[in-house]
Amino acid sequence: MSPANVSAGCLVVAALLIVVRGNRAGRRWEVLTGRRTGSRRPGWWPDRVRLGAALAGLAVLLLAGGWSGALGGALTTLVADRLLRRIEPRAVRESRLREAADLPLAADLLAAAMRAGAPVDRSVLAVADALDGPLAVRFGRIGRTLLLGGEPPEAWVHLAPVPGADRVVGAALRSSRSGAALAGALTRVADDLRADRSTAAEASARRAGVLIVLPLGLCFLPAFILAGLVPVIVAVLGDVL
Repeated sequence: MSPANVSAGCLVVAALLIVVRGNRAGRRWEVLTGRRTGSRRPGWWPDRVRLGAALAGLAVLLLAGGWSGALGGALTTLVADRLLRRIEPRAVRESRLREAADLPLAADLLAAAMRAGAPVDRSVLAVADALDGPLAVRFGRIGRTLLLGGEPPEAWVHLAPVPGADRVVGAALRSSRSGAALAGALTRVADDLRADRSTAAEASARRAGVLIVLPLGLCFLPAFILAGLVPVIVAVLGDVL
């Protein structure tokens, strides 16, 4: 193995470690604390994804060499940067799924607190105390913003990134503008969210059943051809010839 191959392999491994471990730690910190880790570095300093993509491009340059290596390295850097940024880190995916799973319960709790006579800000803070996880952090921000006199659009925007939360946000904003009762709307939203989750689970189960048939067909058809059709064809050809 040539020194160039060894160097290229080391660069690829270093790029993967930088991107995977760096993004995982940074995203986990952002999910838990709500703070952007990238804001601490200077604007000219490349982030971990761009640095990993540059190392992958440098590995291609070392392997190919010359003008073709330089062109391939530049293209590899651009493509790797685009592809790596589309990969959702595991911590972000788990946080998103947990928020979506806890949202119907949060809507029910908020409706129950408001039916008990608590104002919106206190009800939201009570839901934040009752829940656990990233959704509790979002409700805590909403409650504190409302308690400090913030406008409803400014407060409920913290819930916007959660899948399905647009219905909760829309009901809360409509209630703040018109004065309509929010508890009933939240109960209906919670029921709709649970129905959507049930429908999505059934669709996923059907899709899994279809995907399971594909490898079975890929294994069964060649075996059927080899064990059933090929001997018949060989026997027929033997009789004819």
